[in-house]
Amino acid sequence: MALDPVALAQALIRCPSVTPADAGALDTLQRALEDLGFTCHRLPFSEDGTADVDNLYARLGTVAPNFCFAGHTDVVPVGAVDDWQADPFAGALRDGYIWGRGAADMKGSIACFVAAVDIFLKSEGAPKGSISLLITGDEEGPAINGTPKMLGWLADRGEVLDHCLVGEPTNRETLGDMMKIGRRASLNARIAVEGTQGHVAYPDRSNNPVPVLLEILATLTACELDDGTEHFQPSNLEVTDLEVGNPAANVIPAKAAARLNIRFNNLHKAADLREWIESVVQEAGTAADVVAAATFMGHGDAFITAPGPFTEIVASSIDAILGQRPELSTSGGTSDARFIKDHCPVAEFGLVGKTMHQVDERVPVVDIKALTQIYAEVLKQYFAA
Repeated sequence: MALDPVALAQALIRCPSVTPADAGALDTLQRALEDLGFTCHRLPFSEDGTADVDNLYARLGTVAPNFCFAGHTDVVPVGAVDDWQADPFAGALRDGYIWGRGAADMKGSIACFVAAVDIFLKSEGAPKGSISLLITGDEEGPAINGTPKMLGWLADRGEVLDHCLVGEPTNRETLGDMMKIGRRASLNARIAVEGTQGHVAYPDRSNNPVPVLLEILATLTACELDDGTEHFQPSNLEVTDLEVGNPAANVIPAKAAARLNIRFNNLHKAADLREWIESVVQEAGTAADVVAAATFMGHGDAFITAPGPFTEIVASSIDAILGQRPELSTSGGTSDARFIKDHCPVAEFGLVGKTMHQVDERVPVVDIKALTQIYAEVLKQYFAA
């Protein structure tokens, strides 16, 4: 009897695995994989000041090439439970949909991974290589104790991933309309300016940090970073917060700060953008005789898997099942593919993301079944190549 991806998706959704909790999700997945013959390794990681995170690496076969499905069982919080039409952790079937947190992002895709392997083994037999799953419990959180450390563990063991397909919800409106072949990167910056507090009637006795901060932001936001590329949209810088915290209308504040985010394509490096921001901040601070500094938090650099044989296998598999070619895109936010790309070519294709992270997250049952067939076709084409 074929493994039912809908039932497995329901079972995974019923585990309330809000980052960093596992709540039995990986146990459920491990049982299904071991039934198919996978060797499973549980990989808990932690470090000072961070929560313990459980992860799973499973492999069927011992030789190359090693085709990897990657994803995460952790989910974002549900918000106000009373706003949901269905229990967010019941995995209910209603009106042709599976409802629940993680249905789209991305327990549904993980269930499709497993069911696709079952179809492949029944139709094609053992692969001429290996199939693996790299599943983390930390993608929706800090992404410290998940995929990066798992990849390090694989490298230490001499395990090689030859290609990887991540099951993030890549489609915008309908299944098959988009796959990701790269991602822009994200850089967060906080700019702080320290002046001298004083009475607004005596500005000569103080040094207002607010105009300096506004000048810095004006300089940064006026810059057009680029016009985009063939596969990437233009990079954009957005001011996301202003911090002054001054309750008095007649006081020049001592401090002012702002936060900004840059989503940038492969025309830039994070180090170069940091250097640019620091130079603007330091120049303005020096000119105004105030202390001005920038601090950063980022997620590496942008990447792209150039269209070629691997991306064609994924695209043609989608076409074979759905009768449409997906758009090859690099849009959207970041994913754990940003770590995997340093180890092997990686692409992303999963369910429709319209309800991910929202109240009433849900996916059509027909999409779960179709995605399972697509993943099975990917395996068939990959190991036939």
